[in-house]
Amino acid sequence: MALTAEQQSQLDFQNAIEDHRAANQATQEAARAKLEAVRMAKEILVENRRTKPAAEASDITAAAITTMADELAGYINS
Repeated sequence: MALTAEQQSQLDFQNAIEDHRAANQATQEAARAKLEAVRMAKEILVENRRTKPAAEASDITAAAITTMADELAGYINS
């Protein structure tokens, strides 16, 4: 049984909404994963700094956190 033009239009609209929703969810999941990598990187760097003697400890920079987060994300995605 063939769909009427109106039914086909409604089906296409529903499919477009579902595709848009799936794309938004994928984007949100990617952002969540990136944020989690940043949190994990910060925790690792803080713990590493804490275990070093005071003379060897250095400040933790945003660049160091983002670099480690990128490395973690690369490892996880490989």
